[in-house]
Amino acid sequence: MLRPGLTVLVRMGRESGETASEAAMEQCASVEREVDKVLQKFLTYGQHCEQSLEELLHHVGQLRAELASAALQGTPLSATLSLVMSQCCRKIKDTVQKLASDHKDIHSSVSRVGKAIDRNFDSEICGVVSDAVWDSREKQQQILQMAIVEHLYQQGMLSVAEELCQESTLNVDLDFKQPFLELNRILEALHEQDLGPALEWAVSHRQRLLELNSSLEFKLHRLHFIRLLAGGPEKQLEALSYARHFQPFARLHQREIQVMMGSLVYLRLGLEKSPYCHLLDNSHWAEICETFTRDACSLLGLSVESPLSVSFASGCVALPVLMNIKAVIEQRQCTGVWSHKDELPIEIELGMKCWYHSVFACPILRQQTSDSNPPIKLICGHVISRDALNKLINGGKLKCPYCPMEQNPADGKRIIF
Repeated sequence: MLRPGLTVLVRMGRESGETASEAAMEQCASVEREVDKVLQKFLTYGQHCEQSLEELLHHVGQLRAELASAALQGTPLSATLSLVMSQCCRKIKDTVQKLASDHKDIHSSVSRVGKAIDRNFDSEICGVVSDAVWDSREKQQQILQMAIVEHLYQQGMLSVAEELCQESTLNVDLDFKQPFLELNRILEALHEQDLGPALEWAVSHRQRLLELNSSLEFKLHRLHFIRLLAGGPEKQLEALSYARHFQPFARLHQREIQVMMGSLVYLRLGLEKSPYCHLLDNSHWAEICETFTRDACSLLGLSVESPLSVSFASGCVALPVLMNIKAVIEQRQCTGVWSHKDELPIEIELGMKCWYHSVFACPILRQQTSDSNPPIKLICGHVISRDALNKLINGGKLKCPYCPMEQNPADGKRIIF
């Protein structure tokens, strides 16, 4: 929520920020056009280079054959052959000079891309906020390094993460790394269509998965059953035997089990030509990887997306708006109005995807609550902030601004979301 002193600035920031997305897109398009020119020149240069070298090799090959023939016959070098050799050498020199000149032209095109980036994007993005907002440089560096390491572990780039830990002298506990190592080991097996490690993990965590209402174990058994069906009539008895694994899931997944058992009727004719051909779709493997990642991360208290990727994506949305409001603040010469570490000068909508916890804004003061100003539930059931409660006290009594019920301010209870 906004502080009163920023109301005018916020309105101006919003007005100037309405076209921020359009301007950013145009800036990106401008740089993209320069990149496309460079890529086209690289393509043209590569084709021209290949054609020129092939012509030279063909010409030199013919000259070499003629020289070899003259040497075998023991005849002296003719004037015509000498002229051909001179022309060949001149052609080689001209071709090399032409290729070198074209290569230099590409260098200038690449430099224009850099100039386009400098022209269209502000490189001083750190100036969006004052240095006072950040912690010490050492603390910043440590937090950033830890975020990068966690991202690398989560993306399965274990060797890169280990190398970064060594070079940055960052100490990472084995307890921190172990969940990522285990998850990546199982995901690698799933990508190889090996269900064994994932099934073993799901069975060992069955009770906790059930508490999360997870269907991971059933989906793994279903996928294994489908693999048996894909083996044809020879695997029919094995598939029927494996179907006993569906018994614990019969109540919740009755319809899906019925579909799989019904597919056995078409096993001899071939499932790929039956109404059950959708069971053989490869998309099931991508789905099981997503399900495992989501449920395993939820079970282990990890986020599905790394904090670094979420922060980066949020920053890409917020940065243009903050740069616009910064320009307005500087234009109005009131740079001191934004100095709070835990407060932005303007509310930025990041979308539902970035909602990770409940947020309560006081309906009276229009401010977001915090640890120092928590939400308070009145005995009538209405909720306001503590600051609003203190402002509404009159003669030791509080009158609810909504009911209005008169009550003792001490009866208010703090709410923790």
